[in-house]
Amino acid sequence: MEGEVIVSFQKVDFSYNSVPVLEGVSFAIYDRSFISIVGPNAGGKTTLLKLMLGLLNPSRGTIEVFGMPPERARSFIGYMPQHVQFDTSFPVTVLDVVLMGRLGNGTRFGPYGKKDRAICIEALRRLEMHDAWKHPFGALSGGQRQRVLIARALATEPKLLLLDEPTSNVDVAVETELFELLNALSKTTTVIVVSHDLGFVSQYVQRVVCVNRTVAVHPTAAITGEMISDLYGAAVRMVQHDHRE
Repeated sequence: MEGEVIVSFQKVDFSYNSVPVLEGVSFAIYDRSFISIVGPNAGGKTTLLKLMLGLLNPSRGTIEVFGMPPERARSFIGYMPQHVQFDTSFPVTVLDVVLMGRLGNGTRFGPYGKKDRAICIEALRRLEMHDAWKHPFGALSGGQRQRVLIARALATEPKLLLLDEPTSNVDVAVETELFELLNALSKTTTVIVVSHDLGFVSQYVQRVVCVNRTVAVHPTAAITGEMISDLYGAAVRMVQHDHRE
């Protein structure tokens, strides 16, 4: 039985400089679900996330997040963008990075209170990084940095977690570990992940939002080779990654 609707798109169109990116998009995402958004490059995956955040506005149609316009719902959303640029020599600790997630939650530019620190340490604990809270962020491995950035998104205490390619530039073992953690997080928080690897995410997510100008939502078990071919516009082999011991 489906739960409460968290995200609703109704007949949404969006264009960049008059070039159509999304057309007639309608779908719903329910509470405490684990969803992946998949599709070809430039198909509109990141655009969907930005519309959910209210960073972009549709040219037609309506979007509601928690029953309100997206810009009013941002305090309920944790977001990890696809590209995070940083200077590895900048003297910032793991905890400093995660504390940035508290900005806007009653804290503007510091100083951070005991509650803020406690929430951030708990977020790191959930990502199995709490022992590294004093470590320099720039000294971490790629997989560890991804965990810390997810913890930063969790530090907002979100009801909805949006992650844009959270496993980019990490190896298969790290990707598996991160998705195991995200799967556990989805028991209490709605998780939406943009991914290019349908074969991998199908082991974890309940539904797949297929985006290529239009949008179709399918239960993971219903995905077929024909659907994938239609989505990517070519014959694409879906590889099932069996990484678990």
